[in-house]
Amino acid sequence: MQQCQRIKANGERCKAPASGANGLCYSHDPATENDRKKSARRAGKTGGRGRPSTELKRLQKMFEELAKRVDDGDVVRADAAVMGQLLNGARACIRDLIAAREQEELIGRMEEIEAELQAQKERRGNRVA
Repeated sequence: MQQCQRIKANGERCKAPASGANGLCYSHDPATENDRKKSARRAGKTGGRGRPSTELKRLQKMFEELAKRVDDGDVVRADAAVMGQLLNGARACIRDLIAAREQEELIGRMEEIEAELQAQKERRGNRVA
C-alpha cells in the first residue's frame, strides 16, 4: 500500500497508508474533512478518559465514598462539607464543559449551513450572468 504524501510540520513524511486517489491518508485527505469534523464533535459525548460521562461517574463514586466515610465516622462532618463543595465545583465545571461543547457543535453546524447557502447563492449568481 502507498504511503501518505503529506509532509508534517516537523519535516517528516506522514507514515500512514494512503487511502485516497490523491495519495493522502484519511487524516490528511480533504475529501474526508467533514467525516473527521463529525467524529471530533461526537468525541466526548460518551465514555473515555477525560470525557464528561467518565468524569461524572468518578465524581459520583467520590461523593458516595465521602458519604460512607462520614457515616462511618472516619471524616468530620465539617471537612466533608468542604469536600462536598469542592466536588460540586468540579461537577459544575464538567456541566459547563458539556454546555460549551454543545454550543461549539451548534456553531460548527451553523457555519456549515451558512457556507452551503453561500455556495448555493454563488452558483445561482453564476447562472444569471
